[in-house]
Amino acid sequence: MATIYGATAQPFGNVDVSYRQDNLIAGNLQLVTQSITLLNGQGVLRRGTILGKNGDGLYVISKATATDGSQDPCAVLVDTFDTSGGNVVNAGVYQMGEFNANHIIKDDSWTIEKLRDATRQHSIFLKDVVTADDPS
Repeated sequence: MATIYGATAQPFGNVDVSYRQDNLIAGNLQLVTQSITLLNGQGVLRRGTILGKNGDGLYVISKATATDGSQDPCAVLVDTFDTSGGNVVNAGVYQMGEFNANHIIKDDSWTIEKLRDATRQHSIFLKDVVTADDPS
């Protein structure tokens, strides 16, 4: 059985699918995706991780203190991937959209305020989301 996280579950073929909303997507802005390559040796990268692109064109966890180009946060990881076995080819990222600031995964070198400013130029908007839960 597969578990699909995100906005829409669209399995192909005969698959037993369980769908669980993870609240990463935080608005109606059209999502734009792209296939990229994740650099190996980063361990397990979870859905919602903020990524930057290094000088070799490979995607890594964006760090505000980096100097290899990855200090420019330009993508949000679509799914969870394990990079310990080598580069991950055809990993999906969001290049545009509205995302829940409380559900993204960021490096500790970023504050959410600085990350909001840095991602805005890529049409990645980090929003504070108000729930509809009963406040009592």
